[in-house]
Amino acid sequence: MKRTELPRAEALCARYLDKNRPVLAAVSGGLDSMCLLHFLRGEGYDVSCAHFNHQLRGEEAARDEDFVRAWCEKEDIPFYLGTGDVRAYARATGKSEEEAARDLRYAFLRETAQMLGAQIALAHHADDNAETVLLNFVRGADLRGLCGMRPKQGDIVRPFLEQTREELVTYARAHNIPHVEDHTNADPHAAARNYLRLEILPRLRELNPRAPQHIATTARSLTALDDALEQAAEAALSHAKAQDGGISLSLDCFLAADEVVQPRILLHLADALGLGRKDIGRKQLDAICALAQRGGSAERRYTLPQGALVRIADGALTMAFSPAALPKAALVENVPLPWGNFELTLLHKPDGEGISLRVPEDGEIITVAPCDLNARLMLQGANGARSVKRLCVDRKLSLTERDALPALYVGGRLAAVWRLGTDVTFLPKGGNMACFVRVVPR
Repeated sequence: MKRTELPRAEALCARYLDKNRPVLAAVSGGLDSMCLLHFLRGEGYDVSCAHFNHQLRGEEAARDEDFVRAWCEKEDIPFYLGTGDVRAYARATGKSEEEAARDLRYAFLRETAQMLGAQIALAHHADDNAETVLLNFVRGADLRGLCGMRPKQGDIVRPFLEQTREELVTYARAHNIPHVEDHTNADPHAAARNYLRLEILPRLRELNPRAPQHIATTARSLTALDDALEQAAEAALSHAKAQDGGISLSLDCFLAADEVVQPRILLHLADALGLGRKDIGRKQLDAICALAQRGGSAERRYTLPQGALVRIADGALTMAFSPAALPKAALVENVPLPWGNFELTLLHKPDGEGISLRVPEDGEIITVAPCDLNARLMLQGANGARSVKRLCVDRKLSLTERDALPALYVGGRLAAVWRLGTDVTFLPKGGNMACFVRVVPR
């Protein structure tokens, strides 16, 4: 088979991948990702393989790892392995196993890519994108959700996004590319995506054999409209200011934007605050827009998830966290965590301003949470433990500053408070026995 039989993949590679930089391909061992690894090498890229073992499927997961490793050794392709306890991380963070697996997998990919100075490539194809659009559609997603995946999103490139799975199957057969199958992929009830792939898309193909391609094409058409809305929202957000631990925008500026742009402005405010978009739906956005358009001088408020509050008063729309409601969150190595007025990142070694801690023992997780003013810290060189409140007074921190301070807990015990210090129990024991939490004001 000539490689020109995947012309759209070649075009996306030429557009989004730099031949002068290495490429890190995420490879599960399935047909799509094995084709990606083979294709990229054939296109002349300096390609390496990244495989992540989620520890969710026991012997089958070990089989996949061994298979990918052996194939890479045979083909002389550098192999990088990541692993993580997804179930433990899901319990610690309150996330679903699917979300937890994605967090850990992407953290590993980005850490490895950074080490190699590499670009990241994923094997999502047109059928995957059609499934994503349909899932988002039935879940009531907005325009952005209906755009599906993009060939390039941030540091991720998807060379196969405009090729069909059938084309990849043909490519794999022509080049004798081996792969392994996840047995759950054949169960339509194992996941919503499985049900779409096994039950719904075959019926849509009966109506039109090119249904997945047409869905993906429509999604690409919507992308231009989505980009225009984003640009308009970003233009309005350029007038926003950090204020009182939150972010504030002139009400006149907000109302001057088109009604279809206003919800996007709110989402950008949520991004800037570190709240994110996941738990903010159409209902909340419509309610806030209605409050903003109501008029009058009376103060109006709307509560968002994670203790965030929208306040409309004094000619401004302000989004901020209620300090007492800031969430407890686990830190994952190399994954920046927006939290309140700060962004925290757990690192191997110091980089910028932050807090050094001893390396957690087995089973201990580093979390960030609101500061308990009555808790006590024993700081190095101090004559006894003192309350956090007393330490804040000594450093002349205002009440607003105290409420916003991130506190670090190791294994559930208070280890450090930003701007105050680290408890002696949790100080590093040596150069090779330390970790570092970078703290960046936002």
